[in-house]
Amino acid sequence: MPVEISTVRNLVDEVPNFPKSPDAKVSRILLSHDQPGRQGEGGLRTQGRFKKSMPEKPLVSILTVVFNGEQYLEQTIQSVLKQDYDNIEFIVIDGGSTDGTLNILRKYENVIDYWISEPDKGISDAFNKAVLLSSGDYLNFQGAGDLLVAGDVVSRMLEGINPRRDMLISGRVQRVKEHDPNKILWVAPRNFSPSFDKRSLLFRMSLPHQGLLTNRHMFERYGLFDTSNVFSMDYEHLLRAYNEFPQVVMKDVVFSAWREGGIGLGRYAEILREYSKIKKKNKVAPTVVLELIGFWSYFKLLVRTILGKKD
Repeated sequence: MPVEISTVRNLVDEVPNFPKSPDAKVSRILLSHDQPGRQGEGGLRTQGRFKKSMPEKPLVSILTVVFNGEQYLEQTIQSVLKQDYDNIEFIVIDGGSTDGTLNILRKYENVIDYWISEPDKGISDAFNKAVLLSSGDYLNFQGAGDLLVAGDVVSRMLEGINPRRDMLISGRVQRVKEHDPNKILWVAPRNFSPSFDKRSLLFRMSLPHQGLLTNRHMFERYGLFDTSNVFSMDYEHLLRAYNEFPQVVMKDVVFSAWREGGIGLGRYAEILREYSKIKKKNKVAPTVVLELIGFWSYFKLLVRTILGKKD
């Protein structure tokens, strides 16, 4: 198997042992229990090949969820496989696709660590399956069609990182045209800052999801994603930690290309309502402050609508 493929450089035959803290809200599993409607599973784990964290090489789990993603999924897979970092785990959760997605997963059977295809209850549920199946010190989510923009981005994100100390590592993402990922629409954060002000989370999801490496301890402490959230499950998960927010390591690394489209396209009012709900739920500020922020967000949306501005 070619050693230039990131996911096959540090395979072990020994089945990992996952010690669990009695206070941890999330445990780990190696293989998913069979579910009704399952269309298949596979990957290196089913062949007795595993990954583990190493002292100088934290294990990074790249997690992708997909449904009927045959058009772009292969590009996502290839962007992960070309990474020069030596300890990457790649897990794909398919929601029971009816197109050619399964053929693509089977094509990469020997370089994906684990994949399953079965019905789920939405994106949050698929994310949760991926979290439970991951072994990494850090977890990163890439949608089907998203791309790691260069072969060294994982290595650059992990320079100087200590998994026992650093809970969140945030890079940057570029929003790109659906049919032309080389056409960049915008970059977030627009201007790099070496420090992160958690108060920005009162207004928006200011740590870009595809550009964020989340330490496993964040899930062990705060649990899985809330499956009642349709658009902002990642945002809500961070808001649970708002009052004791960890220091964020900011990296001036454009990590991921995020294709336009997706479940939230054109549903901005619904997204703002969900934002309001999750901020109040987690009591990140007094209600009157959150109401004012909500009014300001709706006002900006109205202006953008009148001006005809899109994503």
